[in-house]
Amino acid sequence: MTFRLGGYGIEYKGDPDAYIRAHVEFGYNAAYMPNISLDSREEIAGLVDAAAAADVIFAEGGAWKNLIAHDEDKRKANLDYAVHQLALADELGARACVAFHGTVGHPGDPWQLSDNYDYGPHPDNQSEAGFQRAVDTARYVIDAVKPKRTRFSLEMVPWLVTDTPENYLKLLKAIDRPQFGAHIDAANLIITPRLYFNTGKMIRDAFALLGPWIVSCHAKDLVMKGGPGRISFHLDEVVPGEGNLDYTAYVTAIAGLSGEVPLMLEHFDVEGYRRGLAHIKKVARAAGVME
Repeated sequence: MTFRLGGYGIEYKGDPDAYIRAHVEFGYNAAYMPNISLDSREEIAGLVDAAAAADVIFAEGGAWKNLIAHDEDKRKANLDYAVHQLALADELGARACVAFHGTVGHPGDPWQLSDNYDYGPHPDNQSEAGFQRAVDTARYVIDAVKPKRTRFSLEMVPWLVTDTPENYLKLLKAIDRPQFGAHIDAANLIITPRLYFNTGKMIRDAFALLGPWIVSCHAKDLVMKGGPGRISFHLDEVVPGEGNLDYTAYVTAIAGLSGEVPLMLEHFDVEGYRRGLAHIKKVARAAGVME
């Protein structure tokens, strides 16, 4: 079974063959779905053919908009976008279409905990009502598309209802749709210092709990900082291999899943993607999960 690695850093410019070729040249064998129109039938066919010929899979598409936005018109437009992205991902045969369900925070909200009105922290996001909004959102998108090959999934985020594997499993059962899958971001699971210092066990426990549903994974790393001016603890994202995440445990857990579950780099510049990819490949080869 092939270990699948991919990431951002490659721009789609309308040429399916060039897009897939660039992934192979970069060292990827998995790709993010380009944001094209579902009506672009020739492009979709070209991407599918080019990927198959090069043994590259489409790992995931993204629906990165606030699907529970406070403004009704914006919420409807964002849901329509998520429906489009899931349908496009299914046409391309992507493993997953990933979203965050969003935040109820908005300009003028009395809490004003964050000016991130896409998925920023808000106390109601993790309430029972927040949980039900996530359930209803996932069902709405899935039922509108009824995908045959792609699983809809929600990003793990520390301040949303997808903060722990246990809560994710609860969400999976509540959504109750075979087209909903689990998405793992091991870095996003680190929500306490205790987990930061025990990432191997954290990863193994998460995969033991969610393994049958996992369809895609994200790759990044974390460094914890503390001291004056940083009460509790503070985490910074860094390139894989430059933080504390146990990548041996991560790649071994992914390789132990059924099917080819991709591990996808995110949030860096091109040089960061190169360094992260090289580190993960080195660890994967040492762990015996990649040639």
